[in-house]
Amino acid sequence: MEATSMLPILKKRLAFLSGGKDRRSGLILTIPLCSDQTNMDELSVTLDYLLSIPSDKCKARGFTVIVDGRKSQWNVVKTVVLMLQNVIPAEVSLVCVVKPDEFWDKKVTHFCFWKEKDRLGFEVILVSANKLTRYIEPSQLTDEFGGSLLYDHIDWLNKRLVFEKFTKESTSLLDELALINNGSERGNQQEKERPVEYSFLPSVDPETVLQTGHELLSELQQRRFNGLEGGMSWSPMDDELLAQPKVVKLLDSLREQYTRYQEVCRQRNKRTQLEEIQQKVMQVVNWLEGPGSEQLRTQWGIGDSIRASQALQQKHEEIESQHSEWFAVYVELNQQIAALLNAGDEEDLLELKALQQQLSDVCYRQASQLEFRQNVLQTALEFHGIAQDLSQQLDGLLGMLCADVAPADGTAIQQTLKLLEEKLKSVDTALQSLQEKGQGLLDQMTSQAPWTFGKDVSIENKDNIEHIQGLMEDMQLRKQRCEDMVDVRRLKMLQMVQLFKCEEDAAQAVEWLSELLDALLKTHIRLGDDAQEAKVLLEKHRKFIDVAQSTYDYGRQLLQATVVLCQSLRCTTRSSGETLPRLNRVWKQFTVTSEERIHRLSLAYTFNLAAEKILKDNSQLEEQTEAWKEFLEKIDEVEVTGKSLLDRLTVPVVYPDGTEQYFGSPSDMASTAEHIREKMRLVSQKKPQPPEPIPKDS
Repeated sequence: MEATSMLPILKKRLAFLSGGKDRRSGLILTIPLCSDQTNMDELSVTLDYLLSIPSDKCKARGFTVIVDGRKSQWNVVKTVVLMLQNVIPAEVSLVCVVKPDEFWDKKVTHFCFWKEKDRLGFEVILVSANKLTRYIEPSQLTDEFGGSLLYDHIDWLNKRLVFEKFTKESTSLLDELALINNGSERGNQQEKERPVEYSFLPSVDPETVLQTGHELLSELQQRRFNGLEGGMSWSPMDDELLAQPKVVKLLDSLREQYTRYQEVCRQRNKRTQLEEIQQKVMQVVNWLEGPGSEQLRTQWGIGDSIRASQALQQKHEEIESQHSEWFAVYVELNQQIAALLNAGDEEDLLELKALQQQLSDVCYRQASQLEFRQNVLQTALEFHGIAQDLSQQLDGLLGMLCADVAPADGTAIQQTLKLLEEKLKSVDTALQSLQEKGQGLLDQMTSQAPWTFGKDVSIENKDNIEHIQGLMEDMQLRKQRCEDMVDVRRLKMLQMVQLFKCEEDAAQAVEWLSELLDALLKTHIRLGDDAQEAKVLLEKHRKFIDVAQSTYDYGRQLLQATVVLCQSLRCTTRSSGETLPRLNRVWKQFTVTSEERIHRLSLAYTFNLAAEKILKDNSQLEEQTEAWKEFLEKIDEVEVTGKSLLDRLTVPVVYPDGTEQYFGSPSDMASTAEHIREKMRLVSQKKPQPPEPIPKDS
């Protein structure tokens, strides 16, 4: 009995095995009666199918049947219970009739099942849905009875269809594979030299059937595992229903027969491949030793330019493309021969090895010729590429050398000189690369290439060798001429750099001298608070003058060097013509300012020295008329010097061009003048009174 033949009836879910068990470990069979009239024939067929699934051991434990009559009439329930007596009397242990909330009329239910227990062969109880757990655990009841057991009837039916389909297909396939395998063994025993041909193959794909079986087995194992994890002890298709063991047994048998079948097919294919391999090997050998070798004999030029080398390389690629098709056949044949050698009979080994050796020798010789030719063409293409690049670099360098040098500034000249050196270095590197590549190409061209038949054939490459050598010599001469021109240009540009450097340094000397003048006017303004400080400032100022003098002399020397360089470069005097007047003008201004500074410091020193002597020594002047007069003269000298110094502070420095400049700021001068006046006041306070005349009588 198959589910496929009664699929419409099974889909109605007239009865089902939910997977639950009663307290005696008996299976629970559920009959959910509906409000519509139940077809008893269809129910009987459904029960027969369901009872065919469990094992005898499982049936022996007995069934607990749940008849759900909540949506049905009493007479239908009674008919179903009585029908169980005819369908499964020996297997039923208990029948639980689930009554509706509103109980049937007692007049209708006068038939007592418990009185009929001996006649029925099983016990029947009437129970409400909420009290069904007195007889069956909640975990073994489906949700329609308030339990927690999960059951999907459509899913179970689909899995059952897959199981029956696999069982049917695998059984049929086992018979077919056994017939093919046994027939092949008999054929081999009768005639080993002639392969046995079969006019049929298995009706279904063994791989597909095996895959279906593995998926089904995995599903069964997963369902069982999930059942154990979830607390359930049984599922409708576990090993107690003979599903999993049967699938395992069928899969083992299928794998065994399929393995034998694959070996039969492999042996048959091996025998049929041998003759095909022999024929293909001779086709490859004949073409490579014939047309293939002739193509290579006629191709030995390298071209005289990139375009010519590329054309030859393209032609060679076409030849390689034709050879590649035959080499692909060689690879395929070699793999087939290797496979046959691994699994071939002893009488086939010598023939297969001879074929393999012959094929390999011819293909390797031809491949070495192709590789040799490709290497020569690739080297020639690289050689011509380097030569073309070097020629372009030499042209660019020559154009740069022929162009006139327009002196803009020292930085631009240095950048141009650096670019010139880089171009020359690049040319030298390219020439060295050309010579190395050319020598390598010459080595290849002068060597003898092994030919396909094992002979050495000298290749006539005289024109190619002369072309390579001539090109390298020409590039060497062009590079030497450029080097000579670079030496001349380098010297000129270095002189120009030196000229610009001298002009820049001369201008810098003017700036330095201007800064010294500015510092002299703005910061060198102190005259000293005493004679010692004035003397120190005077010494510092003389050193300051020496620094300015050195700066001026340095600028003059630089300007003289620019004149010499301009004469050497045959160019007119540049910015140095303006720098010299500036240098002289600033130097004259500095000289005038410096002299004024020296004069003021000298006055300050004289003033402070005289004032300090007066302030320190004025004793016993009243009694000495001559000393008094001398001391009074010193005071007058201090006052005259002080006034002269004060007047000097208010006078600006007048330059030769008529411009005027003051030392420091007015506040600085006012502070210095105040200090001088204070010292003059102190000196005035030291002026003594004239002594009284001495009486002549005394």
